[in-house]
This record gives sequence, structure tokens and C-alpha cells, in this order.
Amino acid sequence: MASPWGVWTYNRISDIASRIFFVLIIFQIPLFRVQCRSGMCTTPIQVTASQIIANQIFPQPVVKALLYPGAVVNGMFTNMTIPSWGNLFSMYNLTNINNVSAVVDLHRLEVLAGSYFTVAGALIGVLKSGRMSMFGTLLVVWGLVKEGILGKPATTDPDKTVYVYPTMVIALICAVCSVKYNPKNATRKTAAQPIAKPLKSSAKSKLK
Repeated sequence: MASPWGVWTYNRISDIASRIFFVLIIFQIPLFRVQCRSGMCTTPIQVTASQIIANQIFPQPVVKALLYPGAVVNGMFTNMTIPSWGNLFSMYNLTNINNVSAVVDLHRLEVLAGSYFTVAGALIGVLKSGRMSMFGTLLVVWGLVKEGILGKPATTDPDKTVYVYPTMVIALICAVCSVKYNPKNATRKTAAQPIAKPLKSSAKSKLK
């Protein structure tokens, strides 16, 4: 049985990992470089936003609210300016995304689906930790490995080849560590089943 101190320490590490993962995703720290419908995407939010805008899943203000924190951080680090809310889609090349073929995303379904789970897991993980972040990150990693190492799909343009930043390792570690340990499930014992007594054979009717 795990000690209360060990459980508290593990859960504390899980909370810290969830917050670090949230910062990496929401502030759009580059994790990889892969071709998407808006051009070249370097974060799960960019992949998710391009797909949401193309399919009109959510209203545009929701997508802008998702992109704006990372855009502010990027603007402050590059030229010390805060980007305009109205020009946000132009910055991410999302204005004419409906005219782009969906074949690009169909070749990278693992990265696309993993990005969805990664963004959702980062948002939900701040309130309640779960396995969504880990599952999404592992799915993205597998998609990148399949394209980068196995060469599927094959890319001849060096500017469009897949690239993984070292921060991807940090994101993967945080995603795995964000899963909390539940001592109740670990120490739950199967309820003792009553021992069934053998049935007594019915007495034979007496012969008269």
C-alpha cells in the first residue's frame, strides 16, 4: 500500500506537470514542424485552429481566443509588440484556408487527432488531470515518427520536412507525469465472496 506522503508527492508532481504542459501548449511553444492546411505548423494549437476554421466547427472568436495568448508571447519576444485581434487570422495564414485541399491533413491523421486531444487535455488538465494529454501527445509523436523516420508520406522539399524540437521531449514527459495516482483504485480489494455451501441432496421419499 502506498504511503500518504508518497501519494501526495506524486500528485503534487502531477499538478506541476499539468501546468507546465498547459504553458507549453497555450503559449504555443514550438514542439514540431509539420505541413498543415495553413502552411507549416509548429504547435498543436496551430494544427487544431487550421482544421477548426476550415470545417467551421467553432465560431471564429473562439479560435481567436485560443490563438491570442501564443500570439502575444510571440509578438513580445520577436518585436516587443502586441498583435492586433483583428489581424490574428492573417498572422497565422488562416484567411483563405477554405481553399486549401484537405489532403494535407488526411496524410497526417495521427498528428491532427493528437493535436485535438493535446489542446483539450491542456485546457482540462488545469482543472482536473486525466489521460487525454498523454494520449494526444503520444499520438502526435507517433505521427511525427511515422513521417520523419518511416517516410510516410514522402516529402522531397527540405523546407516541408518534419522536424521535432527538443521541447517535444519536455511536453511528452509532462504529459505522462500529469496523470494522477489514485490510491483508492490501487488499493481496492475485491470484496470477499461468500463461500457457497454444497447443496444437500433432497431426502428420498420413504417407501411405504
